[in-house]
Amino acid sequence: MRRVPLPLVLVCGALLLVASCGWSRSGDGDDGRAPGAPTGVTAQAGSATSVHVMWNAVTDSPGIRTYEVYRGTTKAAEVPGSQHMVDVVRLRPSTRYAFTVRARDDQGRLGPPSRAVPARTPARVAADRSAPTRPSAPAGRVVGSSAVRLSWGASRDDRGVVSYDVYQGGARIHTVGGERTATVVTGLRPGTAYVFTVRARDAADNLSPASAPVRLTTPGTDDGHATAPTGFTAGTHRSGGASSIDLSWDPPATDGVITEYQVELDGRPATSLVWGGTPPTWRASYSFYGGFGTGPGEEHRVRLRARLPDGTWGGWSQERTVTT
Repeated sequence: MRRVPLPLVLVCGALLLVASCGWSRSGDGDDGRAPGAPTGVTAQAGSATSVHVMWNAVTDSPGIRTYEVYRGTTKAAEVPGSQHMVDVVRLRPSTRYAFTVRARDDQGRLGPPSRAVPARTPARVAADRSAPTRPSAPAGRVVGSSAVRLSWGASRDDRGVVSYDVYQGGARIHTVGGERTATVVTGLRPGTAYVFTVRARDAADNLSPASAPVRLTTPGTDDGHATAPTGFTAGTHRSGGASSIDLSWDPPATDGVITEYQVELDGRPATSLVWGGTPPTWRASYSFYGGFGTGPGEEHRVRLRARLPDGTWGGWSQERTVTT
C-alpha cells in the first residue's frame, strides 16, 4: 500500500465536496533497532469471507509507521501505526487461516512477526437474508478509568451467529466471536460518558438490530486537553474573489486511527472532514471555503476537534482568529 495523500470527503449539510490534504512529519529519536513483535494478537471470523484481527501497540520503538498483517506468508493488509485492528476480507469460507502482525518503523525497518493466531471462517450460507435477532438484556460495569465490561444475551439466527460487534455511539470499536456474550472494552477516556450497543452478525454478513443501550461513565476527570489537536494554525487566502480558510494541525495521540474531524466557525459547526482512505497520523492541512462576504477585513474564529477511536469527540483545539 502506498502512503500518499488521499482525498477527503467534505460533508456540509447535504453538500458533498472533494478536497485534499497534505502532511509531513519530523523524525523521532532512533536507537538503530527494528521494532519488536506485536503482542496480544487475536483473530476472529466476522463472516464467511472475513476475519477481524486485533493487536496491542508496539511500545519499544519511538515511531511505528505501519503494521502489516499476514495471512500465512502473504501480506493481507497494511494499516497506519495508530491503528491496531483490521478486517481481512476476500477469504474463503470453511477455511482455516493463521495470522501474524509485524510492525514497520519510520526508518522502514520491519520487525519480527507476532505469534501466529488461527481463525476459521464458517461455511457460506446461500441466499441467507435473515439477520440475527437483537442481543438481549445488555449490561455493563466500569472496571477502571479506561475500561468497562459488557455482557448481553445471545442472539438467535437460523444459520448461527458468527460474531458480535460493539458500538460506541455510531462507531464500531470492538468485535468478539459469536460464542461469546461478554467482553472487556479498553482504551477509554477517564471521566467520560459512553453509550454502548451490541449487534450480532451471521456468516452472510447480516447484522441484527442494535441492542438496548448501556450507559456508563468512567471515573476520573478529562479536561479534553489530551485529546485535542495540537499545533493548530489557521489563515486565509483569496481565489476568484472568494476567501477560504487554511487549517493545519497535529492529530491527538490516541490508541487507534482518527478518520473524522469537525470544524467550528464563529461558534457554529461549519463542516466535517471524513477521510475516505488512510488518514494522516501526523501533520495535516486542509482548506475550505468559508462562505464569507466579498469585503476584506472580516474576522472569524475557528477551531476543530477529532472523533476518537472510542467513538467520542475529543477536546477542541485552541481557537484561532482569521482575517479575510
